[in-house]
Amino acid sequence: MREVRVISESGENAVLPLNVALQMAEEKGMDLVEVSPNASPPVCRIMDFGKYQYDKQRRERKARKQQKVIEIKEIQLQVKTDDHHLSFKVRDARKWLADGMKVRVRVKFRGREIAHPEIGRARLDNIIEQLKDVATVEQPPMFEGKSIIMVLSSSADKKK
Repeated sequence: MREVRVISESGENAVLPLNVALQMAEEKGMDLVEVSPNASPPVCRIMDFGKYQYDKQRRERKARKQQKVIEIKEIQLQVKTDDHHLSFKVRDARKWLADGMKVRVRVKFRGREIAHPEIGRARLDNIIEQLKDVATVEQPPMFEGKSIIMVLSSSADKKK
């Protein structure tokens, strides 16, 4: 006969034959749940499994409610983007950073522009300089395909 270690609802444990453990659980109106099948002997617990699953779902639901979702907004520029147009993009980024969002800045290169990545980096450095009072660089500028990408986050988040 196969033996199992049984942990009762009060926390006491004993090594019993499987049929005796099942009978004990049935007498108490509960379930015999295998907790650790790889142990020697396997560990089982006497519990109300339905109530356990319900409590677990409630904990997960509560954790999801308390979870903070961080939204990432993106600004796309090109090497030839005018300074006036850039000021609108920077203004939007400043607003998003104040709202606690992260901002991904992408400078796209088209055609032969890829031969001069220093122009794109200068553009990103300019944006960093304009936003240094409200943002910190979370991911420094790096190439990804035909564009340079960096991620900015609110400097208020770093202080917390």
